[in-house]
Amino acid sequence: MEGEENGGKIEAKKEAAAPEGSIHGFESLHRLLEASLEPKVFQEVNRLLLGLNCGSPLQRLDLPEVAASLSANHDFDLQAFCFHAEKELLRQPRTVRVGLVQNSIALPTSAPFLDQKKAILEKVKPMIDAAGASGVNILCLQEAWMMPFAFCTREKRWCEFAEPVNGESTQFLQDLARKYNMVIVNPILERDINHGETIWNTAVIIGNHGNIIGIHRKNHIPRVGDFNESTYYMEGNTGHPVFETAFGKIAVNICYGRHHPLNWLAFGLNGAEIVFNPSATVGELSEPMWPIEARNAAIANSYYVGSINRIGTEVFPNPFTSGDGKPQHSDFGHFYGSSHFSAPDASCTPSLSRYRDGLLVSDMDLNLCRQLKDKWGFRMTARYDLYAKMLSRYQKPEFSPQVVVDPHLQKRA
Repeated sequence: MEGEENGGKIEAKKEAAAPEGSIHGFESLHRLLEASLEPKVFQEVNRLLLGLNCGSPLQRLDLPEVAASLSANHDFDLQAFCFHAEKELLRQPRTVRVGLVQNSIALPTSAPFLDQKKAILEKVKPMIDAAGASGVNILCLQEAWMMPFAFCTREKRWCEFAEPVNGESTQFLQDLARKYNMVIVNPILERDINHGETIWNTAVIIGNHGNIIGIHRKNHIPRVGDFNESTYYMEGNTGHPVFETAFGKIAVNICYGRHHPLNWLAFGLNGAEIVFNPSATVGELSEPMWPIEARNAAIANSYYVGSINRIGTEVFPNPFTSGDGKPQHSDFGHFYGSSHFSAPDASCTPSLSRYRDGLLVSDMDLNLCRQLKDKWGFRMTARYDLYAKMLSRYQKPEFSPQVVVDPHLQKRA
């Protein structure tokens, strides 16, 4: 009995010491499995969970020592992998190095707004520096990275964080884009000063010369739980743009758009080779879907996907309710990080930490996109004509579903 009691105390102590958001003290499911399984068993489990890239497990990349030093000194998770494509006879490899940044807020939400903005710039810069030192060509930050994810509160004072397309965060990143010859995707809360100061959830695409290539505004706004985003900004009006950069054709499917297959499809039809999904989502609601939706989109549309989620629990000064009869609360839940890349051949990287800041780097041979189109023929075998007719009928008020009723059911009625 005494041994059992001591064992229970040790286990309780372990649980108490485990960081919030960890899986029994581990940063991710992948790391838990790697530590818990025999190497041969883990290799097979890894194959089933992460797939194979061109028939082989995904290879890790070695990054420069300066990136590792920044990771150690600033305590952020740093991982790097390589997606290959088959060697072609008529085309050279088209390898691009891509990065994702996930982070928690830098100061409590009760801190002065100017202090919060200054602190988040200081917090994220070492990760961008590590990306630059690693030779990253295209980098994407998380949704609304310059502010707390305050849309759960329905308090309009958080609109003060909204900025013009060429505002403070864009100017900050433009300097870094020029310094590192890097395309940077900057997801912001946009204040459209030319149209009545309307607010949008926007991704600003900054070119590797520090120029603004263009913007995309979030197409789909959630109306579930504490996601009260429609209180703050409008559905986007930019369609499904694909941005041709110095390093490839990219698009941005912001957060909730990942739940809409046709949204993913439209970026693919416009020629995207990499689609970023900067997000802010909490465990109880969406985590079982997180490893699936982006990976499925990469497969179905023959492009790469970079999924980014913020981390941590953000506590707000004033409690709020969800309108579901449950008690008021002051936080939205735990943002579980777990940022990752998915490839068109169904392979994907392990995820970043569930509770630490992180930079994920990946080499991608963009030739893989066309190779998978040729292999599966999804574009050739799709019936866009049928889908278009169905969607056209569905949009009309007199729409009637195409349902064939068993005659025996009619007789019984």
